[in-house]
Amino acid sequence: MIPMGQIENDIHRLFPNLDMNLFSLLPLLEDFFEGIIVTDEYGRVLFVNEEQERIDELPPGRVLGKMVTDIYQVDIGDSPNMQCIKTGKPIKGFACYYRTCTGKIVNSIHNVFPLFEGKQLIGTVCFIQDFSMIEQRFDAVNQGGGRPGKANSHLANGTRFIFKDIIGESRQLIECIETAKMAALSVSPVMLFGETGTGKELIAQSIHNSSSRSQKPYVAINCAAIPENLLEGILFGTSKGAFTGAVNKQGLFERADGGTLFLDEINSMTVGLQAKLLRFLQERKVRRVGSLAEVGVDLKIISSVNQNPHIAIGQGSLRSDLFYRLAVVFILIPPLAERLEDLPLLIPYFLEKNNLMLNKKVTGVSPDVMALFEHYTWPGNVRELEHIIEGGMNLVGSSNTLKARHLPSHLALFFKDRSQNSTFSSGRVEESPNLYSLPPAGDSRHSQPKDTPSLAETRKDNELRMINQALASTSGKPSAAARILGISPQLLNYKMKKYHISRGDYLSNRS
Repeated sequence: MIPMGQIENDIHRLFPNLDMNLFSLLPLLEDFFEGIIVTDEYGRVLFVNEEQERIDELPPGRVLGKMVTDIYQVDIGDSPNMQCIKTGKPIKGFACYYRTCTGKIVNSIHNVFPLFEGKQLIGTVCFIQDFSMIEQRFDAVNQGGGRPGKANSHLANGTRFIFKDIIGESRQLIECIETAKMAALSVSPVMLFGETGTGKELIAQSIHNSSSRSQKPYVAINCAAIPENLLEGILFGTSKGAFTGAVNKQGLFERADGGTLFLDEINSMTVGLQAKLLRFLQERKVRRVGSLAEVGVDLKIISSVNQNPHIAIGQGSLRSDLFYRLAVVFILIPPLAERLEDLPLLIPYFLEKNNLMLNKKVTGVSPDVMALFEHYTWPGNVRELEHIIEGGMNLVGSSNTLKARHLPSHLALFFKDRSQNSTFSSGRVEESPNLYSLPPAGDSRHSQPKDTPSLAETRKDNELRMINQALASTSGKPSAAARILGISPQLLNYKMKKYHISRGDYLSNRS
């Protein structure tokens, strides 16, 4: 590899009038995992990083100062760099096969952006992803990987989760799990509907591991994470000669034969590819790209959508006939905001997990933090809760309690906005300049008419009534009352503290 200083000197020698401020970020570009080519406004190569040297198998001295059209021959149309220079507009997700001047063929994805000084175009920067590297990284992700923790210890089939790893005892979650367990016993397709961060992958892996296919492959792919022009080949495989550089390669359908294929965010798949998936569901055979032969495949398909499927159908992003085929069993995964009663179970789990990972000794969260968590809307769901706790534990120091001042600043903005809208009080939490306190449990400061109870008030009244009835019928025995309520003793103990309920008030009822 040529030293960075020598490359800058060579550029200055070749282009003495070029503003060298353009290259102040060259050391940063050198460390990118993507290949990078920088050209001037004529298409002459000014810089290539180490990754692009690996892709092209060409040293910088072979390309610097030369026209991209002399170094790279694109099979169809102009070089994406030259297209960008002609139009002055970015070119994103451009898939092409190019041949270097030494004859090497590269299958790649290009993202090219124009460089301007004022209104004058002075060059382009092109980010190049080698398709073979995309596949290798996809395979690495598909084989698993994760941080230390009980749920991350890999099973023999490469998965990480079973139903016992799902934390929560809310009614909505229990119904979701029971449906998923029954779906595991069936060969019918399953569709999961849940917001980002609700645990769709966890449910999908648990279904596979509870099924008769548990010893067979489990293969998962996020349809939104793969460029559409690559997704078909990854799913269905490729045949030699289908396009320049194509080889005989199994797709995910064939790799999952006998097992389970999880298609995450299937509503991000193009409608044309959805039609090909529909044909597979009808015929149970796949045809590789560029091949006329069909291969029979036996697998269970689990899919997921992160948008109401009926809305997606109305917007044209999901075919209705495909939906009816895939949603034979439809499972709704509740968002965290609808099962806040699971917080007392989730929080200790993530504290323990991060204690191991970060070498901390945090045993709990402060009452103010619990109050904040109970009133937050959790747009990122359980995944956001995990990351917020992890972020706070990085700042907790030697303390054994996670406090409001340790939480990310974006929570401060949320509660400040709510406070200004009179939803919460304007007092400070733990004297923090950024976070705002919440009204105590049971305080009703809402804008609804006094004779119209809010949802929170109704929920609280129902919980109080049911807990009191259960404690009264069991003479104040929390474990027995918890069984009647269908929750854990730990969760009942938390709710009793929350509502200031003393079991001593019911001891006198004993015979």
